[in-house]
Amino acid sequence: MPDAYSDKNVIRTKTFLFVADLSHKGSRFHGKKSQLYMWNLLIVAVFYALPVLQLVIIYQKVLNDTGDQDLCYFNFLCAHPLGDLTDFNHVYSNLGYVLLGLLFIINTARRDVLRRQAQANHDRLEKYYGIPQHYGLFYAMGTALMVEGVLSACYHICPTHANYQFDTTFMYVISMLCMLKIYQTRHPDINAEAHAAFAVLAFVVLIGVVSVFEDSLTFRIIFSAIHLLACLALSAQVYYMGRWKLNFGVFKRIYMVFWNDFQAGPSNWFRPMYVDRMFLLVIGILTNVGLAVYGLMERPPDFASYMLAIFITNLMLYTTFYIIMKLRHGEKILCQAVFYIALASLSWGAAMYFFINKAITWRKRAAESRVFNQECAILSFYDYHDIWHFLSAASLFFSFMTLLTLDDDLAYTPRDRIPVF
Repeated sequence: MPDAYSDKNVIRTKTFLFVADLSHKGSRFHGKKSQLYMWNLLIVAVFYALPVLQLVIIYQKVLNDTGDQDLCYFNFLCAHPLGDLTDFNHVYSNLGYVLLGLLFIINTARRDVLRRQAQANHDRLEKYYGIPQHYGLFYAMGTALMVEGVLSACYHICPTHANYQFDTTFMYVISMLCMLKIYQTRHPDINAEAHAAFAVLAFVVLIGVVSVFEDSLTFRIIFSAIHLLACLALSAQVYYMGRWKLNFGVFKRIYMVFWNDFQAGPSNWFRPMYVDRMFLLVIGILTNVGLAVYGLMERPPDFASYMLAIFITNLMLYTTFYIIMKLRHGEKILCQAVFYIALASLSWGAAMYFFINKAITWRKRAAESRVFNQECAILSFYDYHDIWHFLSAASLFFSFMTLLTLDDDLAYTPRDRIPVF
């Protein structure tokens, strides 16, 4: 039937989909849509970073004027002042995020230029071969890494429990952008809009702000319920390729699905229509249930880090699934991508070691926290947290380069042969 080649409700419900089925809207449309992430990110960064900078400068000024060293949680055994800054080395060590974010933007721009040249010489290569290339999300990832360096530096001017959200907010942004990029790779027509993605992030930041003042069991239960309901809604959206809608008819549709499966016989009860997607989503839901149970049972005192752990865990899970599915469908991972995967894994492992060994604790007052202070570890200037800054910046850069190069093996593969997963 003719509508089988044009109607998206027909195309997206096929049992086996290829990238050609989900790239009907054209490269110009997707390019403009992808660039919106970059512009939205810049607007959010400016309006978020300027008040943060103003606030921490006031904190530093009050500290200098009053001489009260208990306002901020410094590692006094390795705090090197410079000018008005009490702890310059922890501010300076964030420079790696800015430089590596800029380097990633340069690498992305180089690839963008080469793609445009190839498109000018061979138009069919851009339209019918390889993964559709839209670099807006990559530019946004590099910019977010630079902004993370700036905000982390702001936090370290006067580190406190209330200020910690400045350090974590753009880590949420980076995690979400990476997941959106992985999804966009094979689902260009149905990737999330930029304004919707940043609206979700705004809600996450709101929860982080509330957690600073309210950390009761009731709050944790409400957050866990929102967390799991969001996972279920997102899972339904992913499983049905955007053809699922949340409205008053959802209960009737669920009933009809179960009734039709029941009538089809026992052989159809536990056999999903889209096996690969169901496999990912079941693991993802079970993982998030585990994280929710951990949050309720253990009630980690650092709620911002707990939310960040949720984002990072889901990102690692999705990245691992993507790599496994590439290999399962007979695709190759070229040496350059393998090199970046190895470097990212090694640097993340080392970074987490230095992150866990903290020189302060928010469980005690600032003065009491000094018993956890540590001597400088490198060059009598940098402590373990500075090393965390260097290694985590490198880890994020290598992770970004992994996503940038992961599908280079498909550059000359027709899109109607590249599977969607």
